[in-house]
Amino acid sequence: MTDDRPRYMISIAAELVGMHPQTLRIYETKGLVRPQRTGGNTRLYSEADLERLREIQRLTTELGLNLAGVERVLVLEDEMRKMRSRLDRLEREMREAIEQVHRSYRRELVIYRAPEPPLPQPRRKRQGG
Repeated sequence: MTDDRPRYMISIAAELVGMHPQTLRIYETKGLVRPQRTGGNTRLYSEADLERLREIQRLTTELGLNLAGVERVLVLEDEMRKMRSRLDRLEREMREAIEQVHRSYRRELVIYRAPEPPLPQPRRKRQGG
C-alpha cells in the first residue's frame, strides 16, 4: 500500500518525478492530483501522489494520451480499485458465512454407526435322534 502521508513540497515533488512545478499545478487544477495543504496553504505531496504523477507521466509520454484521456483512465482505475476492494470484502464475507454454516452442520451432525451384525449363536447338539 502506498503511503498517503503528505511530506513533499511542490519543488521536491516535481524534482522527484522529473516534472516542472507548474506542471504539477496544472494537474492539480485539472483534478488529476490532489495534494494536501498546510495551514499556510503550501502544497504537500505524498508517496501516493508521486505514484499518481508518475502514472500521468507514463500515460502521456508512453501512450500519448492527452489530459482528458489521462483523466478518464485515472477515473476508471480508481473505480476498478474500489470494485476490487468491494469484491475482496464480499468474497471474505461469503467465505466466513460458508464456514459458519459448516460449523453449525458439524454441531448438529450425529455420527452414524451401522448396527453390528448379530453374533453367531453356538450350535446346539441334537439329542437322541
